[in-house]
Amino acid sequence: MTTEKIDGVSVTTQANVYFDGKCVSHGITFPDGTKKSVGVVLPATLTFNTGAPEIMECVAGSCEYKLAGTDAWVKSSAGEKFSVPGNSKFDIRVTEAYHYICHFG
Repeated sequence: MTTEKIDGVSVTTQANVYFDGKCVSHGITFPDGTKKSVGVVLPATLTFNTGAPEIMECVAGSCEYKLAGTDAWVKSSAGEKFSVPGNSKFDIRVTEAYHYICHFG
């Protein structure tokens, strides 16, 4: 099931803008202190580094991703998630806007 709305959170109003505007996100904080980000990646092929483990949830659009140490591109569409280990990286290839929630672990 795709997350369509998140209630009861605080939102950082200043956007995080990466890769010359190809990725834009906003941080959200839940009442229990849990942090996530919500954003969009525009058409591009990019490499993201992770600190903490992440779960990328697609809420609209799609992407293909390739985890560090693998050769396979895997498609992720609305309603699907993929996990990225901490202290790692992943490549993402987007041909239509990829809307996501990043769950930090």
